Amino acid sequence: MTDTTLKVLLVEDNDDHAELIRRTLGEEQRAAHIIHVSDGESALDYLHRRGAWIEPDQSPRPHLILLDLRLPRIDGHDVLKSIKQSADLRRIPVVILTTSSAERDVIRAYDAHANSYLVKPFGFEEFRDLMRDVGVYWLTHNTVAPA
Repeated sequence: MTDTTLKVLLVEDNDDHAELIRRTLGEEQRAAHIIHVSDGESALDYLHRRGAWIEPDQSPRPHLILLDLRLPRIDGHDVLKSIKQSADLRRIPVVILTTSSAERDVIRAYDAHANSYLVKPFGFEEFRDLMRDVGVYWLTHNTVAPA
């Protein structure tokens, strides 16, 4: 992994969704390195460099965070809140990627400064297409803030 490699932190507890995201972004965005954690506590440990992630070379700052809301241990809303309250992390774009289309979840996410809110489609093809679009926009067209 080089310094120009775009890093994505994927916070997703569904292994099937995580694999599809990993494959789709890997196919479309060859320069992307995906770090996957499956619960909110692990995401915050990674981002705040605690526990197994204490060494900076083991936990490089992501350029993008894909965050599910329904997570074990610490839910996605609390992870988002922690990210956006941290001076070291708040510039990292956070894309909510969830099955919930509930208005209260959308409002709560944007009130906590989510950068985008995407509802996972149920069909395989639609999900794959959405992830390709995410990769093109956030990893190709978007300009990331310096670390």
